[in-house]
Amino acid sequence: MQTPDTCSDAGRTHDQLTAAGVPPLSRRAVLAGGGVALGAFVLPNLTAGSAFAAAGEFDTLRQRWRDLFLGTGFDATAEPFSSKLAAIGRTASGFLDTLAPQPGALWPDLNYDDPDPNTDTDSYNYSARMNTTITRLRQIAEAVRQPGTGLTGDSAATKIVIDGVDQLNREVYGDGIPRFGNWWNFQIGGAQDFMTTAILIFDDLGADQRAAYAAAVDYYVPDSTFDHYTGTSTGANRVDLCLSVILRSLLADNADRLTLARDALSPVFPYVTTGDGYYADGSFIQHTNIPYIGGYGAVLVSGLGRLFALLHGSSFEVTDPNQSLFLDTIDNALAPFIYNGLMMDCVSGRGITRQGGSDHTRGHAVLPSVALIAKGAAAEQAQRWRGMLKGWVQRDSYDEAVSNGLGLVQLADMQQVINDDSVVALDEPVEHRVFGNMDRATHRRPGWAAAISAASKRISYYETGNHENKRGWHTGSGWLQWWLADDLGQYSDAYWPTVDPYRLPGITVSKKHLADEAGGQWANPTPDVAWVGGSTDGEFGAYGQHLIGFQSTLQARKSWFSLDSYVVCLGAGISSQDAEAAETVYDNRALGEHGTAKLIIDDRTQPTVQGWSKVFDNPRWAHLDGQAGYVFLQPTELTALRDERTGAWHDINDGGSTDPITRRYLTLYTDHGVRPSNASYGYLLVPGASAHETRSLAHKASGRIHTQANTAAQQGIRVPTLGLTAVNFWQPGRVGDVSASAPASVLIRQLRGTATICVSDPGRQVTGLDLVWRHPVSKVLSAPDTVSSSKIGRELRISFGDLTGQAGATQRVVVKLA
Repeated sequence: MQTPDTCSDAGRTHDQLTAAGVPPLSRRAVLAGGGVALGAFVLPNLTAGSAFAAAGEFDTLRQRWRDLFLGTGFDATAEPFSSKLAAIGRTASGFLDTLAPQPGALWPDLNYDDPDPNTDTDSYNYSARMNTTITRLRQIAEAVRQPGTGLTGDSAATKIVIDGVDQLNREVYGDGIPRFGNWWNFQIGGAQDFMTTAILIFDDLGADQRAAYAAAVDYYVPDSTFDHYTGTSTGANRVDLCLSVILRSLLADNADRLTLARDALSPVFPYVTTGDGYYADGSFIQHTNIPYIGGYGAVLVSGLGRLFALLHGSSFEVTDPNQSLFLDTIDNALAPFIYNGLMMDCVSGRGITRQGGSDHTRGHAVLPSVALIAKGAAAEQAQRWRGMLKGWVQRDSYDEAVSNGLGLVQLADMQQVINDDSVVALDEPVEHRVFGNMDRATHRRPGWAAAISAASKRISYYETGNHENKRGWHTGSGWLQWWLADDLGQYSDAYWPTVDPYRLPGITVSKKHLADEAGGQWANPTPDVAWVGGSTDGEFGAYGQHLIGFQSTLQARKSWFSLDSYVVCLGAGISSQDAEAAETVYDNRALGEHGTAKLIIDDRTQPTVQGWSKVFDNPRWAHLDGQAGYVFLQPTELTALRDERTGAWHDINDGGSTDPITRRYLTLYTDHGVRPSNASYGYLLVPGASAHETRSLAHKASGRIHTQANTAAQQGIRVPTLGLTAVNFWQPGRVGDVSASAPASVLIRQLRGTATICVSDPGRQVTGLDLVWRHPVSKVLSAPDTVSSSKIGRELRISFGDLTGQAGATQRVVVKLA
């Protein structure tokens, strides 16, 4: 279960490190070293992994952690740092003013004395209060140990911290005291805050106190935690557990436990093929089947970045060669889901429903981690990452990426990048990516980006747990998010507590009522379907989903063909036996608190009054001012709806406020009716198009975009102006000039005398595939090992062998056209 990284950042001046055998670490040269590594952290010529620590090395590592945690290399008297330090002091002073120690609580609002941890269903709250108590003590210790807080060097405050930590160690967080409630509060959150507090006040503690505090972590995070890479000891959790033990080792000078924890990082680095972790295609999974780059993945990046920096140059250096694979994930897994500073919701699990957070705050939180890791990367890699960071920061027009929302250390790292004139801001790439191991695809074009979210037997419909994301049921039902570069707040302004959860953009859905947390907490329900995925040449993409509705009889085949200025969206075989209607939602745009964006349908401007709704028979096109155009490729019964929706964060997350929030929406959808049989749809989504451009495209669509198939057997298009043919074969057959002997996704792109044939097996069930493209070909220029034979001439015949082990990855064959 994910809880946000509790490490806050503050600042203090760096003391010169002189301990034997370890070079000092400055924030301006984190991880810099004397050796050379390709795409990996620069490693000095030291013997790593030794259980022997040089004299004074633990003193150095403790100081290094203080520097990483509190920050160095900035002027504490200059803005914005002076204001942040003053705020840290005010927060700590407030905690000191309200402190009222008594048995079972240090603060009146944080009673951690669970009356019956074995049966009390509120144990999670008691353990959270314990954790928050530790965090407050840590915040006071921070204020004492850094300048400009008003509490700098305050011995009375230090004594209060020590007394508080001692009380916790006696009553609730100590060797032999059973844990209760949420395991995270004892093994990660509480452990790291407890150890960091003790390291901050290390010189004021006695040896017995340090030993007692360390023994608590030994009890809650024993060696056996790392015996197996399973359960809660995987991915980001494994990194955090290692950090807990490493900090404990620094507190009590234990080289053996530090070495154990350092070595326990190794299972995190290699790509996985099942379960939690990073995959070769850039996917990241946590909780077995939840795409989580925006949550656990970001925590993992942050945790590993700090651990690499902490242990660099010491006898505990991380030298596992697979660490370079982790560095590659910055480009392959993290960056594809950051758009102009925001982190896409589709890879953030239940975290999308946390009040006070948004896609922007999640994106901003991970940027400083990239800045930190860049300090130890190879020159070309580091410069590219810094360029990405500067570009994201400069283009985030909705929310300041370098703002008071960042901690002091994070702010210092980011400002160093922003103020470096040698760093050139990089534009967003133009690309299409398919993440076959987490049922996601992203598409980026100049001025806009989109993401497709699906579910299969590999990936859950949605995640709910800790009473969070209680209505995210349909986020895996073909959810199509998209953003304009100049309108980045679409999903950021109280979207999740106010949007209709049955009408997310892009989905096909049964209106059958679902209970909050349907399926059960942590159940991660999945549909029994395999064909979800697609193929891409890197710029354009074909993506498909065999959809089975969540807790419904609904079925459909959905395809998205993502091209130069639009996405072609096709649906077929839409059937249901539910007593409620089935709908396809073309879009559901948030208009803010008072928005009245003009809607035009077939040259007629529609009313802007709230509560307005109308059904249109066979419109050719629609346009929403400042947003997008929609072109309908087949007869369509379109419903347009303007409504004001009121909700509260507490409705979707028990930790949220009950205060009502109202936002306006414009929804375009088709009602397929009750118990539809083989219904279909076809439309273009044209982000950023003007009304004139939409009208023009609608008039040209039939000649420019050829819908060659839209059935439950095949869905395919041909766009001659792009030299593109794309087909999702749900069943073997022929569509236009392309035939496939087995289910597959096919995209063919002709360009300057050559063609790239892109083929994938999204269902991972194809043991042999014969593909025929009826077009003259003179030569096969390149082909993957999965191609067993090919034949050229008046047509191209390609035979693929067993594709089941390719994890849905695209197989690319390049040919010369005759």
